[in-house]
Amino acid sequence: MTRIIWSTIAAHDLDDIVSWILDNHSARHAESFLELIDVSVRRLTHQPESGRVIPELERQNITKYREVVIPPWRLFYTKEPDRVLIHAVIDGRRNIEDILLRRSIR
Repeated sequence: MTRIIWSTIAAHDLDDIVSWILDNHSARHAESFLELIDVSVRRLTHQPESGRVIPELERQNITKYREVVIPPWRLFYTKEPDRVLIHAVIDGRRNIEDILLRRSIR
């Protein structure tokens, strides 16, 4: 079984999303969201290549990053020999290329 590691940025993303859901919806919606994330991440422990290559990066010939889509959220990760590293959880309605560029500049 593959270990799951959350980057600091991805953990902050998740916290921000949960806070936003709590502020704009309800605790029930936040719990449902976290359950969907949990199921998706647990699947990666057994099937780390089940996510698709991120289309915006694939167009740039960058294929090591994969994603799991939990509409409208996109969970970005890489598969390493002994672990899956989760890099980000981003709102898929936003311009992903801009977000990734902004984060790479920091």
